[in-house]
Amino acid sequence: MQKQKTLATSFSMQGKGLHTGLDIQITFHPAPENHGYKIKRVDLEGEPVIDAVAENVAGTQRGTVLSKNGIQVSTIEHAMAALYAYEIDNCLIEVNAPEFPILDGSSRFFSEEIQKAGVVEQNAPKDYYIVKHKIEVKDEETGSSLIILPDDKFSVNVLISFDSPVLSNQFATLNDLSEFPAELAASRTFVFVREVEMLLQNNLIKGGDLDNAIVIYDQKVSQEVLDNLADKLNIPHKDVKDLGYINNKPLVFDNEPARHKLIDVIGDLALIGKPIRGRVIATRPGHKVNNQLARMIRKDIKLNEVQAPIYDPNNAPVMDINRIRELLPHRYPFLLVDKIIEIGGNYIVGVKNITSNEPFFTGHFPQEPVMPGVLQVEAMAQTGGLLVLNSVDEPERYSTYFMKIDGVKFRQKVVPGDTLILRLELLAPIRRGISTMKGYVFVGDKLVSEAEFMAQIVKNK
Repeated sequence: MQKQKTLATSFSMQGKGLHTGLDIQITFHPAPENHGYKIKRVDLEGEPVIDAVAENVAGTQRGTVLSKNGIQVSTIEHAMAALYAYEIDNCLIEVNAPEFPILDGSSRFFSEEIQKAGVVEQNAPKDYYIVKHKIEVKDEETGSSLIILPDDKFSVNVLISFDSPVLSNQFATLNDLSEFPAELAASRTFVFVREVEMLLQNNLIKGGDLDNAIVIYDQKVSQEVLDNLADKLNIPHKDVKDLGYINNKPLVFDNEPARHKLIDVIGDLALIGKPIRGRVIATRPGHKVNNQLARMIRKDIKLNEVQAPIYDPNNAPVMDINRIRELLPHRYPFLLVDKIIEIGGNYIVGVKNITSNEPFFTGHFPQEPVMPGVLQVEAMAQTGGLLVLNSVDEPERYSTYFMKIDGVKFRQKVVPGDTLILRLELLAPIRRGISTMKGYVFVGDKLVSEAEFMAQIVKNK
């Protein structure tokens, strides 16, 4: 079972803002379990905090902008990508300006500082967003699209395409997060000369220069126009006939722009608040379409408070019915767990197949059979009992007795032909033989019932 992670120690960085030109101080702190990413504006009265989640994104022009209650912070995506790449779940970020420092326009320095600070495991389990079916968003205006497909880990493919003789088609791939520091982090943001005037008119890129961005000159203008732009950006004059990249240092990678777009995808998807298990295929991505996908996933998370476990009937069970009978005293017609498919330190996943031959269907709505809710609760309790018994030596010598059941909810009928997926997780460590658990019952991806339990484990006489 994967555990949540945070920084081992705090670290601070300083640099100018890309759009404001301000000198900015930013500090990254360890944070407690289930904290997520939060950003504190320490320069404002009351030091307000903004949750770094997709629904708080208020702008996507040349960067991702978070806003809540009139408080704003922008250009967060490069730092978010680095936190996500190091699998950090919980972090408090303090910043004294309305944006993060741009540094060299990449994630490199964030990545290096995280590596120096170190990452530590916490006790709480890591909660993944598991992609179970294709999800797609499109921006018809720009031709951008993002598709996310089921996979057993997080990976990203990016294709960029511009109508440009200098930068046309490029692609980049991240197959594993461990590749991020060496293969992606140093890729810098980029801008076309033809975009610069518009950005300046919109009061942006006041801190932009050749130290924090790749500038691409791909459409000829007059020498006077080019010289004026060079003066505004405090960069050397360039011959109007020389199309190409304008840099203080050469490209880090031949496909550096595509790799930087991949950083942006990761940084924007980090705002769903959970690590993803799925493959992202991004065609001409941008912050707007990235945020659309992140919002869609956030909405799915809210509609489904907890995701159904993955059940592959081809996999051998962790406990079959014979082992379950050795541990539980229940017998027909009251043994309501068929097999255990997964078990960890604080959770267990069981399966119960519902057939028309169940004895309770004879008298419970026989014309329209429905599984009694109380038996769904019993199936959860038996599965939870197996989790508790798994924590002791010689579990055959113990029994589990339930002392209290709270928060029971029934959301959907269970009928013959359904397969129940039962997930129980400990709410706190077992102490003095007493455990508290939360149980969920799923049919497919749908949550059908849930409850909280308190149980005591007792040695048999």
